[in-house]
Amino acid sequence: MERIRWYLFEVSRLAAGLPAAQLEGIVARLLRLYDAGGQLLLLGNGGSAATASHLVADFQKILYIEGGKPFRVLACTDNVPLITAWANDTHYETVFAEQVRAFARPGDVVIAFSGSGNSPNVLAAVARARAQGAYTIGFTGRTGGKLEAAVDECVVVPCDNMQRIEDCHMIMGHVVFWRMAERLRERSAAPAPAVAGVNR
Repeated sequence: MERIRWYLFEVSRLAAGLPAAQLEGIVARLLRLYDAGGQLLLLGNGGSAATASHLVADFQKILYIEGGKPFRVLACTDNVPLITAWANDTHYETVFAEQVRAFARPGDVVIAFSGSGNSPNVLAAVARARAQGAYTIGFTGRTGGKLEAAVDECVVVPCDNMQRIEDCHMIMGHVVFWRMAERLRERSAAPAPAVAGVNR
């Protein structure tokens, strides 16, 4: 039981140190993207792939309810036939970059999750995104890895444990989408609707 308490303490300690001002800036950027009808792409491997897919559900459903129009959000992790086709016919490094090539437009935003910051397919994807004029945001851990210098801005969780890094990535994703929903609600100056999944 003490080890469980220690783990929870470590996650709460890391969460308390996350950069609130930077996250508020990301919220503002994504709200501008939403207003302009731009597209958000998310990607990552393993647990980070699950984070990307999870956040697409939150961004699409809740922001549609709060903002009155859908947010164009895509997880490059969700099309298994396409991922395996690129991996089999070319190289696993291309599985996200080729989707970014197809979907990213100037002014769009690409968010890349990588606990190590060194995943070759993530680095290839953000390089392709920047080449096409998209704004890139990295969420990583440890000391940032190569991803920190490869993106327009990066949030680094200063921890060596992959599970706690991924915990913090999900926390930040939830904070960003929750704050976006709150900002959209403030615009309407209407009472918060009792929508399942928003106020639970």
